[in-house]
Amino acid sequence: MNHPAEQDFEFDHPTNTVVALRRSIANRLVYMVGKDVQSATQRDWLFAIFHAARDRVMDRWRETRQATHTQDLKRVYYLSMEFLPGRMLSNALMAVGIHDETRAACAQLGADFDQLLDLEADPGLGNGGLGRLAACFLDSMATLGLPNMGYGIRFDYGMFAQRIVNGQQVEEPDGWLEAGNPWEIMRPEFSYSVCFGGRLDTGNGGVQWIEAEEVIAVAYDYAVPGYELGSVSTLRLWSARASHAINLDAFNKGDYIRAMEAKNASENVSRVLYPDDSTEHGRELRLRQEYFFVSASLQDLLRRFLRDHGSLDQLPDKVAIHINDTHPALAVPELMRLLIDVHRLTWDKAWSLCTRIFSYTNHTLMQEALETWSVDLFGQVLPRHLRIIFDLNARFLAELHVRFPNDNDLLRRISLIDENGPRRIRMAYLSVLASHRVNGVSALHSRLMVSTIFADFAQVFPDRFCNKTNGITPRRWLAQANPPLSELIDSRIGTTWRRNLDELGALRELAAEPAFNNAFQLAKAQNKRRLAERIARETGVVLNPESLFDVQVKRMHEYKRQLLNLLHVITRYHQILANPHDNWMPRSVIFAGKAASAYYMAKKVIRLINDVAHVVNADPRVGDKLKVVFVPNYRVSLAEIIIPAADLSEQISTAGTEASGTGNMKFALNGALTIGTWDGANIEIAEQVGVDNMFVFGLRTEQVAAVRAAGYRPRQHYEESYDLRLAIDRIADGAFSPAEPHRYHDLVGALLDSDHYLLLADYADYVATQHQVDALYRRPIEWTRQAILNVAGMGFFSSDRTIREYADDIWNVKPISR
Repeated sequence: MNHPAEQDFEFDHPTNTVVALRRSIANRLVYMVGKDVQSATQRDWLFAIFHAARDRVMDRWRETRQATHTQDLKRVYYLSMEFLPGRMLSNALMAVGIHDETRAACAQLGADFDQLLDLEADPGLGNGGLGRLAACFLDSMATLGLPNMGYGIRFDYGMFAQRIVNGQQVEEPDGWLEAGNPWEIMRPEFSYSVCFGGRLDTGNGGVQWIEAEEVIAVAYDYAVPGYELGSVSTLRLWSARASHAINLDAFNKGDYIRAMEAKNASENVSRVLYPDDSTEHGRELRLRQEYFFVSASLQDLLRRFLRDHGSLDQLPDKVAIHINDTHPALAVPELMRLLIDVHRLTWDKAWSLCTRIFSYTNHTLMQEALETWSVDLFGQVLPRHLRIIFDLNARFLAELHVRFPNDNDLLRRISLIDENGPRRIRMAYLSVLASHRVNGVSALHSRLMVSTIFADFAQVFPDRFCNKTNGITPRRWLAQANPPLSELIDSRIGTTWRRNLDELGALRELAAEPAFNNAFQLAKAQNKRRLAERIARETGVVLNPESLFDVQVKRMHEYKRQLLNLLHVITRYHQILANPHDNWMPRSVIFAGKAASAYYMAKKVIRLINDVAHVVNADPRVGDKLKVVFVPNYRVSLAEIIIPAADLSEQISTAGTEASGTGNMKFALNGALTIGTWDGANIEIAEQVGVDNMFVFGLRTEQVAAVRAAGYRPRQHYEESYDLRLAIDRIADGAFSPAEPHRYHDLVGALLDSDHYLLLADYADYVATQHQVDALYRRPIEWTRQAILNVAGMGFFSSDRTIREYADDIWNVKPISR
């Protein structure tokens, strides 16, 4: 094909006036969507706006890729099983700077802009903080102009859409792609073969992986525009396709199930985020997913590198691969396989390259959350990679034996293979071994990481570990989520805080100013009314917007202690009944979050929350003094409505269990006061905003360890506290589940017999601290002053700061020159 000279290749560059946008939207409606004004549905209008917005990102996206190539810059490849970008349209319009112009263009076309925005589906590409952090990081990399690419899986369905039926979580398919996705671009030219199963042939002195089944990974690209289009990141997601079409012979014979069997099996790999891994089939699918996306990603980045560079010797100078938690840890043996089996490097040369390329972020200290794989299952699915891991382990342990000849127990503890019981591969250990830098995500977490789960590795590689405290993007979590507060801040300190969040520090001087204090209260009230209307519409529960909005929204897990919050709710309910004429501070307690489909106890807590809410909300003796609501199907778009409305942010994990948290940062940035334990990033938030401007309670990390070491007796707390005993007894005797009095016996038994996360040990201090919350909320000017100081102190927690630290200290990546 003869291509025209670049100067002869002409195309229209869109402009951003209201008139130009109106014409772009109309053109896209007619020529892309294929509708006219009379026949267009709301979704057609949404897609037309999407395409018009994407047009305005495209030039800078292309320029970003071209600049990275022509300037021969090192690029970071961010591997993550989850990305949780949230709705993309508003974010893109704000990044380009055409949000208001697009609204005006829609009005002229007779389209309701706000209604259209609310039609957009949340991409089902993640579940919680891990995926949202990855999305914030891509936003910051783009805003800072860092050469990068995110890699993940294009899941056909998210983990699940949550409904509450008779108080219980019901999981339904999250078909976020069913209506199409106008923001993505399919790249079939970037397709790669990914293999599973088969066997190894060790003839001819080498190792060959043969007779494997093949799945094709097809690329879909998403533009992630940085603020003011500083640059545009690329998120490349892989979709699984069968290597062969349907079995036509079987189809023609009428055996339609067998005709599609192989195709369906292949494409299941990218079907659903986090399939239930309580079964052997579920575990195998999860393993296949993790390998599928890292194999395609590594093949893709090596193709790109070799296109521009003749020798693999330069690979560490041009490529940084970041492993976000252990899900992408299979990138380590896969890169070794590609370098040795495909590119014919020696083992030592390949391993030298790997250990200069990889870096790893750990996100948890809990042993049960550190991913391991059965050696038997791993060998069935990835026999070549099992051989590579065995060889890595043998070489590693041999080197350690030389360094520590009299410490065989060290070798056992640090081995990549856990030999206690059925053998399992320790993926976190593999990630640490291969990475030149390993970081935790808060100061406390990083300190505990090297003193607990990776203590032996810290002894062997003392210079490998570091801390990078998490951050959040202020563009989404303040500018987009909270227009009333953003507009107020803009009016007093200008708009450049979106790029330089430290500028919020100027609000400290305004915290005691009566006019600003009052305007801040009005902004919060506006957000609370918006949330109350949403909750009434979706759940039927009517909240008083003037009550204290007490919010705990996050993944449902025992260590996050939603049950401790609920114990306080029950205690408060009993106290209101006992003293109805006291001057109670009205409070609305708002929960939201999903429990993993196989997580029995977390789902039980959801049901108890809804049972308690049913009883409390229906009791006329309580009225508006206390309301409880569980908001279903928590997701980014819902978080953007809940978080700006919160007065009180519940961050109450057992000390030493929350690696960092980012929800705590989002709440504080939006003017909520934190009630929390001395855990994760709560500690650093206290350092930035002042411990007097939040509510800290509970045991510290070292006290938790001491209590457990001394032989914790939860029943002692139960026996010594009347209020606690009453709350637990009412749960146990069916006061909240009269149709099934024994419904919560197992939950009560777990509390009284083990209480692993020390809810009962922290209960008294938590309830006492909640009384302090009430007392302060009665003084609205002082409460608001402290809320303003929280916002003012959040500059440190910008993901821009976090990414600068990664770029400088871990990846050695420099910005694109413009």
